[in-house]
Amino acid sequence: MTRSARWLAVLTLLVMVRPASAQTVAGEALVKALQQGGYVLVMRHTSSLRDAPTKASANPDNVKLERQLDDTGRATAIAMGNAMRQLKIPIGRVFTSSTYRALETVRFAQLPNPRIQAELGDGGQSMVGVAEAQSAWLKQQVLGLPRGTNTILVTHLPNMAAAFPQETSGLSDGETLVFHADGTGGRTLVARIKIEQWPTMRP
Repeated sequence: MTRSARWLAVLTLLVMVRPASAQTVAGEALVKALQQGGYVLVMRHTSSLRDAPTKASANPDNVKLERQLDDTGRATAIAMGNAMRQLKIPIGRVFTSSTYRALETVRFAQLPNPRIQAELGDGGQSMVGVAEAQSAWLKQQVLGLPRGTNTILVTHLPNMAAAFPQETSGLSDGETLVFHADGTGGRTLVARIKIEQWPTMRP
């Protein structure tokens, strides 16, 4: 094998094993892509209090006394939802964890017709481990190709990290992974959108 051929083989291997790009589309191009639909957005719920509330401090509808969003979480969820509507990003199916903080995220963002999906939840175990079946389900969802709309899934960091370990390093509250499937069993991480970036996006 010649020297140039060896270098080509090494470079090819590096491309094959490197993590998916965290931002292959950005700015106006990203907005236009989302406006066309065909993407799956996997979102970590927005900022929440780290401890469960007491009965006195819980929201009136938080009857199970689960962790709930803090002021930042509520404000950023509202801003994200408003931005999506202003940008005319079409939303089709919405799936969410059954936890109170995930349902709050969906409610404040006013995401349409949410459907609770068990695989996106914490199993009532305060995120102690994620079942393999949950990861398999989540991986399968990003292989979908919604036509003319985008699918949104609202879940938790451990779920996302278990399913997409290379793509979730440093993932922050409310951050979204934007996936696009190739229709042949593969998928690409198109972008990572931090929750505070949504209001700054322009068509």
